[in-house]
Amino acid sequence: MRITVLGCGRWGSFLSWYANKQGHAVKLWGRDTSFNYQKLLQTRTNDYLLLPQNIQLTNSLEEAIASAELIFIAISAQELRGFAKQLNSLDLTNKTFVLCMKGLEMNTGERLTRVFKEEIQQPVHVAIWVGPGHVQDFVQDIPNCMVIDSEDNDVMKRIVDGLGSETIRFYYGEDVLGNEIGAAAKNVIGIAAGILDGLGYTSLKGALMARGTKEIARLVKAMGGNELTVYGLGHLGDYEATVFSKHSHNRRFGEAFVRQEPFEKLAEGAATVKALLQLSAKYEVELPICQAVNDIVWETQDAQKQINKLFMRPVKFENL
Repeated sequence: MRITVLGCGRWGSFLSWYANKQGHAVKLWGRDTSFNYQKLLQTRTNDYLLLPQNIQLTNSLEEAIASAELIFIAISAQELRGFAKQLNSLDLTNKTFVLCMKGLEMNTGERLTRVFKEEIQQPVHVAIWVGPGHVQDFVQDIPNCMVIDSEDNDVMKRIVDGLGSETIRFYYGEDVLGNEIGAAAKNVIGIAAGILDGLGYTSLKGALMARGTKEIARLVKAMGGNELTVYGLGHLGDYEATVFSKHSHNRRFGEAFVRQEPFEKLAEGAATVKALLQLSAKYEVELPICQAVNDIVWETQDAQKQINKLFMRPVKFENL
């Protein structure tokens, strides 16, 4: 296939590297002012990989889109709406887009597929790519399993057939809503895990995982999705890579925040928690872990007091 990747950060550069490895013709787009793009242009390397010479780099969206059969978007979730408006000025008729970000729009609480469809006023196909795994492991051929989900089964099959390998085993999703919410929310759980690490409360991660899945499952059910989706690869299955891994930006952000240390990488969960609290109010679903993370990160409340309050709160048997 002719594949274009929009976004040349950690995940975007990996997607282009991986698609190329599977034998596809790949273009990688980045903004001309992007440090990541300029570094790849000059050295074809970043902190994670060496970009093969046959991957074409471009800063022209029109050139990147023109002949692409499959287009991956790997940018910050909060930039998607503005970027989609920019894309809509091009001819996108019947193009297939795969959203590879895990987040929700902070100001509206909307899922990214809905944001994208609101701004793209053309007939396009949309899928999402979620699940566990870090670039640092994939480039060493350490295997993992991930999920492709879409309302179009033919789109899912084309992506899975074209990109599945011994390194990434893909599963077909059956619940776009549940997988989007679950994938976004796991980043908030990752921040909570980092806060526990920063406080020296790592032993509470078991309780965090048990309660986190239940909390997000209630929300997904209230929104009309399948609550069991939360126990799949999009959320619970991604905990190892988010709650424990040294590579997890969200976990590292939470730990650094508590320790009052600088952290300059993107942690999508910090914005996502705001969106989740909007959904909490809209669907009248209590999200105590998300509330605690919000109070610590955004309201600058004492982390130890909030964590103690969270884990000492009265608990009902049926809803943890």
